[in-house]
Amino acid sequence: MDFQSLAGLSHTLQTVVVATLIFAACTYLPKINYRAQLARLPVLGDHATGEKQRQTYLSSAKKMYHEGYTKFRDSVYRMATSDGEDNVVIPLSLLPELRKLPDDVLSFPKAVDRAMEVKYTKLDTDAKLVVHSVRSDLTPALCEYLKPTVNFHSNLCLARLNPTICAEVDTSLEEYMPPCHDWTEVCINKKLVEIVAKVSGRVFVGPDLCQDPEYLDSGSNYTVDLMKAVQAIKRTRPWLRPFLAPRLPEIRQLRERERRAAEYLQPIVRERIEAQKNDPDWQQPDDMLQWMVNRSQGVNSVAQIAKMQLGLIFAAIHTTTMTTTNILYTLAVTPEYIQPLREEIREVIAENGGTITSRALQQMEKLDSYMKEVMRFYPPGVTSFGRRVLKGITLSNGQYIPPGVVIEVPSTAIYSDPTHYGPDSSTFDGFRHYKLRRSGSSTTADHARNQFVTTNETNLAFGYGRHACPGRFFAANEIKMILARLILKYDVQMPGGGTERYSQIEIGRASMPDPGKMLVFRRVEV
Repeated sequence: MDFQSLAGLSHTLQTVVVATLIFAACTYLPKINYRAQLARLPVLGDHATGEKQRQTYLSSAKKMYHEGYTKFRDSVYRMATSDGEDNVVIPLSLLPELRKLPDDVLSFPKAVDRAMEVKYTKLDTDAKLVVHSVRSDLTPALCEYLKPTVNFHSNLCLARLNPTICAEVDTSLEEYMPPCHDWTEVCINKKLVEIVAKVSGRVFVGPDLCQDPEYLDSGSNYTVDLMKAVQAIKRTRPWLRPFLAPRLPEIRQLRERERRAAEYLQPIVRERIEAQKNDPDWQQPDDMLQWMVNRSQGVNSVAQIAKMQLGLIFAAIHTTTMTTTNILYTLAVTPEYIQPLREEIREVIAENGGTITSRALQQMEKLDSYMKEVMRFYPPGVTSFGRRVLKGITLSNGQYIPPGVVIEVPSTAIYSDPTHYGPDSSTFDGFRHYKLRRSGSSTTADHARNQFVTTNETNLAFGYGRHACPGRFFAANEIKMILARLILKYDVQMPGGGTERYSQIEIGRASMPDPGKMLVFRRVEV
């Protein structure tokens, strides 16, 4: 090899080395800087890493967040999670300043992406069209019931959907609940999935499609398949997920469910768009799908709108079913509440012409209180206000949170704090919020604060700030109607006369009722 060749090779090697160093610096220096910034925050526990730590978080997250709340009550701290990343836990005192930060600083969808493993499940967590339709079309149609909580222009306050929802609840209960003339075991979660799928479907796709077995199959089973897929990914070690997740049976089942749902929904969306364009006499359906088509104005494709319907189905069915199941599991072990709740429901319905009107729902204050107390004890998650930090934040207490981290609030620890819920905060009191609403010193603000749908610093089950769940008003109506009918028509108890409530299934920060458990129902003779 001559001198020129050696010189050329040397120059090439130098170029490669320099390029490698630049690449390494660009790749690893930000990570090193991120770790250094994060290390300035106090840490919960010994900050162990690896599979042992991951399994500890998956099995004991609730206990860990409660320990952190006790130790760092008014301070920001960090803790390792099951995803191989540190989360930053925020104290209650900093929520008011954080809620004011714009979406390009704190991102709600980006946090949900990680929680729902969107990289693998492909769930659309930032469907602005759905949120806009829920806020602008669905919620105003319920707003006679919501006047004390939400202000809308009076000409939107039609409350036109409540009679429709109520009628569908009645027919669905008759269809799916067994006769129960004597004490009968019922897997109530399974029944509720079917009932909620049909009742929600009546609002989402109209009276005909919500009866279609193919739609009901998509509605109820997509929710189940999605949650199974998320849980399967959570159980997989983070570094293996890119390789194993696409091959998991749960992910393959989810893809098949999505394919079948798309084959069903896309022609319906396409047909409505074509009818709207070409048929001047076409009567527009009054349902969520049509509201989305109208508000899309051609921006979203047929496939996108159909997929958004699946996301809407999941959000409605999963949360509503879990919440109603939790309430019934609790009611079965607190039978002393059944009669006063039944009496209130009967009186309120009688005062409103024998039907569950919007006003009647508003007047069911004891039922509302019971629902809220169950949600306090058994919320859908251990934490709330999950946000991905997109730009670094210096908090009012001087602590700095670097970009890239997920922040959250230890909501279950807040719910059990005597400072916020009194010295008996650890005791279940189904009428706690009813008594607060009815106390002599109660103000209008106190009345609103103690409603099931209210969100604030100590009521975080539906989120907080501008990203609080926009569908909570519809969910509250639906849950209350289902419960009112069940309480009027049935007695409920644990199998064998048991007095201990079923334990929750807790995986990391997620908490849910065991869907396979049985309750015993008996028809009430009127």
